[in-house]
Amino acid sequence: MSTASRTPLRVKSQWFRPGRPRTPEDMAAALAFIAWRVAQNALKSMRRADFDIDPGPQYFDFLAEAAVFAIQGCWRLVHARYDEAGRAAFMTVLANRVGEELAENRSRLLGDAQPPAIKAAFVDLLNRRTAEYAEFGWGPEGPDFAFLRYFATVLAELMPEKDRRWTWDQVIAIEGPEAAATITKSVAGLFGEAPRRRRAASAGE
Repeated sequence: MSTASRTPLRVKSQWFRPGRPRTPEDMAAALAFIAWRVAQNALKSMRRADFDIDPGPQYFDFLAEAAVFAIQGCWRLVHARYDEAGRAAFMTVLANRVGEELAENRSRLLGDAQPPAIKAAFVDLLNRRTAEYAEFGWGPEGPDFAFLRYFATVLAELMPEKDRRWTWDQVIAIEGPEAAATITKSVAGLFGEAPRRRRAASAGE
């Protein structure tokens, strides 16, 4: 597989106006955008590394699995911050927003189903994977090896036979950890736990 140079994914993960209280729904909406970007970045990275992921159902199935992985990270890192009602509100918005993005893109580009059906299938996948990933750990340092291995396994099932072995290596060593690092940094930023970057001074300041 190709070893093309990599550019880290940069996402906006700090509020424009810090200090204002943010609801679980606000946090979920922001993280849904980031989770979708993380999934897209993983797909682009795999394609740059010469994995065969052609536009079509496989393309969007890959995006769905990568988005589910990103959502799992968001959920693990945010879970302890809210009470039961807050968790339900957070996860509902997070799942629906990502599902809507996937549905809109797949329906527009493939036309193989209507957005509500695509979104419903994604939510079903998310629920199923959440139960399966529940056996594995994701702490402050990110997902454990078993978590990454399972992520690699579900992605490898989508790949042609010639790419499956390399998918394991790529996802466990590179794509999974990079996605997890972006999610971890984003959660910290949105909750005000990461240093804010200084804005460049304008002329005359």
